[in-house]
Amino acid sequence: MRFIHTSDVNWGMVPDSDQAWGKDRANDIKTTFRKIIEKCRDFSVDCLFIAGNLFHRQPMNKDLQELNYLFSSIPSTHVVIISGENDRISSNSALLSFNWSANVTWILGDKPESVYFDDINTKVYGFSYHTRELKETVIDTIEPENDGHIHILLAHGGDQDHMPVDVETLAKLPFDYVALGYLHKPVEIVERRVIYSGSPEPLDLSETGPHGFYFGDINPITHKVQRLTFMDASRVSYIPLEFKVTDKTSNDVLTGRILSEIKAKGTDNIYMLRISGKRNPDVRFNLASITHEYRVVSIHDDSEPQYDFAAIYKEHPSDIIGFYIRKLLREDPDDMSYVEKKALYYGINALLKSQKGGR
Repeated sequence: MRFIHTSDVNWGMVPDSDQAWGKDRANDIKTTFRKIIEKCRDFSVDCLFIAGNLFHRQPMNKDLQELNYLFSSIPSTHVVIISGENDRISSNSALLSFNWSANVTWILGDKPESVYFDDINTKVYGFSYHTRELKETVIDTIEPENDGHIHILLAHGGDQDHMPVDVETLAKLPFDYVALGYLHKPVEIVERRVIYSGSPEPLDLSETGPHGFYFGDINPITHKVQRLTFMDASRVSYIPLEFKVTDKTSNDVLTGRILSEIKAKGTDNIYMLRISGKRNPDVRFNLASITHEYRVVSIHDDSEPQYDFAAIYKEHPSDIIGFYIRKLLREDPDDMSYVEKKALYYGINALLKSQKGGR
C-alpha cells in the first residue's frame, strides 16, 4: 500500500504578510500542495493522508471547491483528512455540508473513528478538532482490532494545549503507521512508523531546513513499512547566513560577499543575515541595496569595532577617555555582556571623535 503523508499545509495563509513578497508566499503554499497531488498521480499512490490544518482558517465554500477539484484529479487515491486547531469543525463549518469527490474522506467527529478501504485492506483511524485547544491525549485510548487489516492512525498535536503526548506513548501505539501533524518540521519519532511530516512549505523565519512530505510503502503481507522517504518539495527556504568581518572588511566587500551567497543559494529564498567579527571602528555597514532588491527579512550586526584599548588608555591615562575605559572595560572582555560592550564601543567612539572635532 503506497501512501503520501502531509500535514499543516495551511492553505490560505500569507506568510511574511508584512513583506513585499507576502502574496508570492501564499501562492507558494498552493503550488507546493499541487505538486503533492501530482506526486500522488506519478507514484500511483493508494492513500493521501493529511494530518490536520489543511486550511489556515475556517475554510469557505470556494476554498473547499478549489481543493475538491484537485482531489478529484486523483480518483484512484483515497484522500483521508482530519481537522487540526486551525480548520477545526464548528457548528457552522462549511465542511459539515460539503459534497466531496468520491475518493475523499474527511473524518469529522471529535471522537476516534475509522474508515475501511477494501481494495487496499487498510483501515484508517482519526478524529478532528472541534475546539482550538485539546488538552486530552485521546490517541492512547484507540485500540485497533486484530482483523488482518493494515492499521493507520492520523492525529494532530503534541504540546500541552494540543493533544499532549510523549515519545513513549507514541512508540507504544499499536498501529502500522502513525501519521502526525502539528509540528512544522519533519520528525521521525519512531523510525519508519511514527512520523511528523512537517509543513510542505516553511511558514515563518524560524522554520529553517527541509520541508516537504513523506512517501511510503507498506508491505501488504507483513504490514511493515518497507520504504519511507522524505521528499523535499518547498519552493522557498528560510536561510540563515553569517558573515565574519575583519578590520579590513569594507562595506563594498561585505555587500559583494552577501550578494554572491544569495545568488548561489537562490534569489527566491528568504534570508536572515548575521554579521560577526571585528571591524574597523570607522566602518558602518549599510546593506540597504541588498534589502531593497532581495528577500532579506532580518539583519543582525553583532560585529565589534577593533579597538586597542590598551593603546588608547596609554594615550589617555588621566582624562575622560581613560576614566571611561577603566570604568567599563573588564579584565577579560569576553565576560562583558552585549549591552556592556555596546556602551563601551559607542562611548569610546564618541569620545575619540569629539577630541578630533567631531570628524
